[in-house]
Amino acid sequence: MQVSINVNGGDQSHDVEARTLLVHYLRESCGLTGTNVGCDSSSCGACTVHLNGEAVKSCTVFAAQADGDEVTTIEGLADGDTLHPMQQAFHECHALQCGYCTPGMVMAAVSLLDEEPNADEAAVREGLEGNLCRCTGYHNIVKAVLTQSGGAK
Repeated sequence: MQVSINVNGGDQSHDVEARTLLVHYLRESCGLTGTNVGCDSSSCGACTVHLNGEAVKSCTVFAAQADGDEVTTIEGLADGDTLHPMQQAFHECHALQCGYCTPGMVMAAVSLLDEEPNADEAAVREGLEGNLCRCTGYHNIVKAVLTQSGGAK
């Protein structure tokens, strides 16, 4: 079936099987490998993208369900060589180790602050609980998000 999705501001149209997940469409059809497959069970959040402005785990959405919609991936956050402020905060706060969860974590964090721009530490921790990191212990991830929050203390 033909699927057409606006990805990171550009139209993408590809023939895919009806059972193709959005994460596989992005990685395989669009060549955007920043969105990771971490668990295949929607537990880890490594595949988080923005679908029409909302954070979703792209392993839970069929590409056909996003036909005609807008998707932003980690590659679409930066403005050329200028990182998105959340990407820059993760870099400056050393909010990663192996980096596998980082794209999904950044996408979830951006969405969280879009919804709750003055999030405090408790709200950040709760807002990111659907994204797992097996390396960092979350301290620097929370710190990075709080540098972008108006509610940081």
